[in-house]
Amino acid sequence: MMKKCNKVNIVLVLFLSMMSCIVNAASLKVGDKAPNFKLQATNGKFYQLSDYLGKETVVLAWYPMANTKVCTQECRSLVQKGSLIRAYNAVYMMASVDPLEDNQDFAKKENVDFPMLSDPTKATAKAYDVLNFLGVASRETFYIGQDGTILKIDDDINANTAAEDIAKNLQSLGIEKR
Repeated sequence: MMKKCNKVNIVLVLFLSMMSCIVNAASLKVGDKAPNFKLQATNGKFYQLSDYLGKETVVLAWYPMANTKVCTQECRSLVQKGSLIRAYNAVYMMASVDPLEDNQDFAKKENVDFPMLSDPTKATAKAYDVLNFLGVASRETFYIGQDGTILKIDDDINANTAAEDIAKNLQSLGIEKR
């Protein structure tokens, strides 16, 4: 009887832990101030949200892990069709909790021409509520206005059409063209 109770308790604790991850993922919403971040990119520079306030819309695309199939598809879309996004007064970045070296390797392989940010401490991923129970970022894209507020959170990402979808979202949000 005692072994059965312990197993039930373990399953219950695991279930509640996973549910708390799901509940946390919904805490940021449209209209909230986006958490500031300062993360290093694959080009060695540091990028922070506050640098873009009053200047450009920021598109922050979180992805789970460098050099994986779907993340590579999303990255290739942004590389190949990034001009669709650059037509708008917006800057776009990809971010993951991968170590900088992993993202540098990924960026080099894919000829990345935009900031690819690393958050190895996972602090920014936690602030954006994208850190999932596997310890990696969920695939979510945040559209952050010039005033620092979240305009849109997209968690329905098609990796193959990511650039086109971002451009359509920028248009529907009324972001001006350059």
